[in-house]
Amino acid sequence: MEQGLGFAHFLSQADGVGKSVLAVLLLLSLASWYLIVTRALSNWLTQRRAEDFLSRFWQFRSLSEAGSLPADNAFAVLTRRASEAAEEARRQGDESLAVAGGLAEYLTRVLHNEVDREAAEVESGLTVLASAGSAAPYIGLLGTVWGIYHALVQIGMSGQGTLDKVAGPVGEALIMTALGLAVAIPAVLAYNAFNRRNRMWLAKLESFAHDLYVLMTVKSGHGR
Repeated sequence: MEQGLGFAHFLSQADGVGKSVLAVLLLLSLASWYLIVTRALSNWLTQRRAEDFLSRFWQFRSLSEAGSLPADNAFAVLTRRASEAAEEARRQGDESLAVAGGLAEYLTRVLHNEVDREAAEVESGLTVLASAGSAAPYIGLLGTVWGIYHALVQIGMSGQGTLDKVAGPVGEALIMTALGLAVAIPAVLAYNAFNRRNRMWLAKLESFAHDLYVLMTVKSGHGR
């Protein structure tokens, strides 16, 4: 009976439905861990680049100097877009609808659009993690119910319902529940961690966008 309780035996005994459930759980697990690893590395690198940029930003004498830095993080991109928006507003004046409302209005729109673009970028992939975290336990439960049903049918056909006949099939069916939880738990934890990081990241970016707006509008006002 010990040999019949192994996972390899479970795979050999699983029918089409059971194998399909296993395949779905495997795909969800692979997708989740791919996103967890790649997103974690990307966030770490972006955070380091942003901290380096911000530590140097306030040492420059003008925004044009800061805009010359590599745009390898959201803060640098936001600075470059703000500088380009100011230059475009000065060049076009009232000749374009984009800048017809003046520098302050145009700059506000540009900064908001850039923050929204960054928000969409940092949230990419989170839907997969949320789906895996919410759906995997139920997919595993489906496999468990189907496995128990399949085992009971075999027991009924054999006419033997003793403990040694029931324990193996039922235990193997419960593997599905464990696999569903094994897929869901890392996905839920990662989703919560990335969600928290994104909220803090976007809050800092919005604060920096406000600083840029103040710097550029005050400078523009003094220039007039």
